[in-house]
Parts: sequence; C-alpha cells; structure tokens
Amino acid sequence: MNKKAFLDWVAQLIGEKPADETLYIQAFTHGSFGDGDYQRLEFLGDRVLGLTIAAQLYQQFPSEPEGKLSQRLNGLVSGKVCGDIAREIGVSDYLLLGKQARDDGARQSTKVLGDVMESLIGAVYLDHGIDAAKHFILQYWGERITGMAQDIRHPKSALQEWAAAHNRKMPVYELVEKSGPHHDLRFTVRVSVNKVGAVEASASSKQTAETEAAKLFLEKHT
Repeated sequence: MNKKAFLDWVAQLIGEKPADETLYIQAFTHGSFGDGDYQRLEFLGDRVLGLTIAAQLYQQFPSEPEGKLSQRLNGLVSGKVCGDIAREIGVSDYLLLGKQARDDGARQSTKVLGDVMESLIGAVYLDHGIDAAKHFILQYWGERITGMAQDIRHPKSALQEWAAAHNRKMPVYELVEKSGPHHDLRFTVRVSVNKVGAVEASASSKQTAETEAAKLFLEKHT
C-alpha cells in the first residue's frame, strides 16, 4: 500500500483529512496480514451504519409499521450491499492481505469488502464523530434509500403469498451446495413449488441465497 495515496483517497472519500491515520490503516487490514485487523472497527461500524439507516428510514417512511421498516433496514445493511458499495468506491485497491488470502481471491470477496466497508465507517466515527459518519453513510447509501419502492415485501413472503393465491403447496427450500474458502463461503439454494418449477441461487449466506432464489422464482414464473 502506498500510504500517502491511500490517505489522500480516504480524505477525498470522506471529505475530511484523516486525523488518526492508524485507524484507517487498521480498517483495511485483513486478519491474514497480521495483528491489528479490522474486526473491532467492523463491529463498531456495523452499529453506526444500522442506527443511521434506521433513523433515515424512520423519517422517510413515516406511515410504515416496524415490520416493513425492518425489511428495508435488513436489505440496506446486508453484507451484499456493503460489499457492492465498497467495490464501487475502490476499496479493494487498498486492502492489506496476507499471501494466502490474496491467492484465495479475498480482494474481490463480497464478504471481505463488506466487512471493510463497515470498519471504514467505524474509523470515520472514531476519527471525526457521529455527524461525519452519518454524512459519509448517507452519501453512499442515500440513493438506495430514496430509490426504494413505497410497497416492499420480502421475496420469500411474496413467493409464499403467490403460492397460496394459486392453490399451490408452500415453497420448499433446499441447500444444494456449500463451497469456497472460509472467508468467502458460497451457499447454493434451490427453491421449488410443486407442479410449477424450481430455481437455484447462490450467495454468501444461506438466508441470502434463499431470498435470491425466491426473487428469481418470482421473476421467472409470475
């Protein structure tokens, strides 16, 4: 890592010059690289992200019940979304990884990128406070929030409702395969509805794979 280039990139990214440079270096240090990795910052950043998004959803959707707000929140703070945003802003270029993690493809791992995104939020919070952290989060999550449809249903719930409405048995989810290195596990799930069909999807968690499979099933069969 070129330290000056990295800190210049961070300053441009967060709109603030890093005061405690070590926080940001730690935020990008994978456990395979050595001591002082990002896990504690990830823990903190995850909570700051959740609070910020929850408060924004509370304001933006004033008439929605807790259940729908929770669905929106879970989608927005998922590892996939965090990883996608990290990839968009170039986080992978600055990761500090050990040789084995590099060889295993950790630099492009959605899970690793998502974890580092949360650790970066934790670093901004500690370095510049809650207002700076909120500004940083909404800068990159804002469009995803405003672009959400007013009516949102979880794909698994929507598929269950569809099956019931068409007098079909309830969808059945089956874990087909679990593969990949520990830091980037992939779960492949098949969802089937009797006498209609089946669809498979893969993701970094079994729950997310089930959600993606339900979404693909609806797109294909409805």
